[in-house]
Amino acid sequence: MTAPYALFRAGFPYAKTIGTKRLTNRPKDLALGKNGRMYLLTWEPIQIMSMDEEDLGAIGIRARGDDPIDDPSDVEDGALIWAHTIIVDQAENLYVSDEIVHRISIFSKDGAFLGKWGEHGDGDGQLDRPSGIAFDADENIYVVDSMNHRVQKFTKEGVFLMNWGCFGDGDGELNMPWGIAVDADGDVYVSDWRNDRIQRFTADGEFVFKFGTSGTGPGELNRPMGVAVDKDFDVYVVDTHKTGTIATADDVGGRVQLFSREGRYVQSFFGDSTVSKSAQSLMWTSLR
Repeated sequence: MTAPYALFRAGFPYAKTIGTKRLTNRPKDLALGKNGRMYLLTWEPIQIMSMDEEDLGAIGIRARGDDPIDDPSDVEDGALIWAHTIIVDQAENLYVSDEIVHRISIFSKDGAFLGKWGEHGDGDGQLDRPSGIAFDADENIYVVDSMNHRVQKFTKEGVFLMNWGCFGDGDGELNMPWGIAVDADGDVYVSDWRNDRIQRFTADGEFVFKFGTSGTGPGELNRPMGVAVDKDFDVYVVDTHKTGTIATADDVGGRVQLFSREGRYVQSFFGDSTVSKSAQSLMWTSLR
């Protein structure tokens, strides 16, 4: 599929800030549902909001436990400990990866617990710290199996289909991969966290292309996390952008970088913000 040249689409304006403390504490990820509903992975752990910041309730149980969990099967159904990524299927059911219990949990849009799958290990279909998850066009799920340094593919019911990848820094090799996305042609993009790069694969796991070098300059990557691909095949990469060897408030400032499908750097987004609608409401309440 051919898309317009990415540079013609540069210069996206800042729109608005959504969320505030007490409503969207510690946001990790979000997924968009129908009719403007947003599902945010937070401390609640799943907060539902409208685009206008209407509070639509919360889903899931916030569980506390040791790291690692000796027996993940002891964690109750619907409980999330280190939830990492949330995605939504066509029926608006929610799928959430959890690093600590090494599984995928499934909820309805109304909060009912529908099921779970995954077990700890390094065999086919087993998981060790699952992070990014993404649907393909047939609603099979790609799972980034971070500590096994690979990607696995399942049906959304959890039936193992295939996997690829191994530890290393060569083409097609991975070192603690993190985020994942699937484009309209079915190609799979993986943020290769410790290798500071993005790799692209076919749907069957064949290496296609890579881009990114270590650094904090434009187009360079420093521990890339989330990755997304839009309908024009532009690639958005969440980069920690850490400029020092020790994380402090002065040397860490996350950014999102935009690249063309071929890995050409286009622009960066540095988190401009305003006071959100919910934050204004909180401030007014506190002043009364």
